[in-house]
Amino acid sequence: KLIGFCSFYVCLKLTEITIPSSVDTIGNDAFTRCISLKQISLPSSLKYIGVNAFAHCISLENIIIPPLVERLGVSCFYGCESLKSITIKSSLKFIDSDVFGNCYSLKSINIPSTISSFGLHSFYKCHSLSQIFIPSSVDQIFERSFNGCTSLESITFPSSVKLIGHRAFFGCSSLKEITFQSTDICIYNEA
Repeated sequence: KLIGFCSFYVCLKLTEITIPSSVDTIGNDAFTRCISLKQISLPSSLKYIGVNAFAHCISLENIIIPPLVERLGVSCFYGCESLKSITIKSSLKFIDSDVFGNCYSLKSINIPSTISSFGLHSFYKCHSLSQIFIPSSVDQIFERSFNGCTSLESITFPSSVKLIGHRAFFGCSSLKEITFQSTDICIYNEA
């Protein structure tokens, strides 16, 4: 049921893994710094991906989050520099801090309509992310959530968004168009 803490930490030659259907939890730091890991198949039974579980897996190119996943641990895909595509099939409630931070190659991600907030630095310095769809379920975008997303060109804030945190979009140098669907919103300094 569990792949435990640091189970495959720094397995430098590991390139591919298929996690069996009996697993429902990937523990903290389970695959951290597996720098050659390009492909991973997550089982439909999976419910939790731990803190830093795949952090700094710099060769990982895409990931599909299965339907039963309830939570992604802080920084679980942090620093996955080659990660280009993320498909979230689950009904996550929020994207936690640093989950996709420093995923420089990230171009696309589908945000499920169940997400209510984006945590601190959740997409920090995702330089290749040119668009993001914020569903109407989102009410808060925390500090530095999209800071340094230099390819982001436009963004629409649905009326559900009530808070945009400090420097949430700071350094988004390609941002040309911003649409607010409500005036009832608190925007912090340098957002």
